[in-house]
Amino acid sequence: AWSIERPPGDTAGCTFCHTSAEERCNTCHQRHQFNPAVARHSEQCKACHWGKDHRDWEAYDISIHGVVYQVNKWNPTEFDFSKNLSDADYVGPTCQYCHMRGGHHNVQRLSTVYTSMGMSNADRGAPLWKEKRDTWVSVCDDCHSPRFARENLQAMDEACKDAGLKYTETFKVAENLMLAGMDEPMPKDLAPDWSGQHIWSLKIGAYHDGPEYGGQPGESGEFRMSNCSAVERICFESVGYWQTYIMKGMAHGSWNDATYCDGSFGMDRWLVKAKTFAEEAIRLSEIEKKVGINWVPQDFWKKGDWLDELTGVKIVKEFPGKTIFDLCPEPGWLDTHHAPAEEVESLE
Repeated sequence: AWSIERPPGDTAGCTFCHTSAEERCNTCHQRHQFNPAVARHSEQCKACHWGKDHRDWEAYDISIHGVVYQVNKWNPTEFDFSKNLSDADYVGPTCQYCHMRGGHHNVQRLSTVYTSMGMSNADRGAPLWKEKRDTWVSVCDDCHSPRFARENLQAMDEACKDAGLKYTETFKVAENLMLAGMDEPMPKDLAPDWSGQHIWSLKIGAYHDGPEYGGQPGESGEFRMSNCSAVERICFESVGYWQTYIMKGMAHGSWNDATYCDGSFGMDRWLVKAKTFAEEAIRLSEIEKKVGINWVPQDFWKKGDWLDELTGVKIVKEFPGKTIFDLCPEPGWLDTHHAPAEEVESLE
């Protein structure tokens, strides 16, 4: 949804990887060589797995494991890429060694990512996640003790939990402004979201139910990077960027990345920005009441050259009264009407 709410030209970085690139063998094996030894280098993952909301390469590259790889990758006695992953005598792990262990091409099978890349406030110790956690330990104990692996997994969970407290507070600041009618602009003042609705962008499934948030019970809004108030953009970046930096940094052993750069310190900064925005909005609202100013959002929130290219605007113009859910009877992954059942279960 982050892609289809924006003009196609804005999302080249999204669509290049999330279309044919992820379905072609030669994306990793390279077309003119098609050599397994080439595909075993960590750099093959770099083309797609880096950037704001999936900071995998950066986290790995500056981690202890990444430094060992960069220093030793030209030494065939330390990294013999001619061998299968299961047989290679590597002095340190590559991306492929951990995520495609034994050469298994179903990366999800050995993925240690869960709870939406760390963005979900879920009990990560719940039975629901046991298989993922045990898989993590089974990979790490190729080189480390199971105890060491579980301690690092717990450290990541604690970092995500602390970050979750910060982004929850950030969201609460935005929510209070919206409920008090002081969020500028409000959903009704904006161009429709990607689904053709006017729902508060931070209304996620059943977590912000009620008519004051827009939409029907159980319906979801969608994070907006554009055409939203400044405090909502702050919330988006806090969880979509900084929270994932923390999770990715801790998961890859890049503790500096999890704390400095735009990790936990970044979340601190964005929380202060949200609080400052709220304080200013409250003071301004009081002044406007006293002098009798009735503020009305400018038309540019609903109109503009590039807004006309958005999916939601097209739906409203071409199918009045419909949403993407009406137009796609079985929308599959587009169906965000309800939060994932397993996450609701773990929260309850």
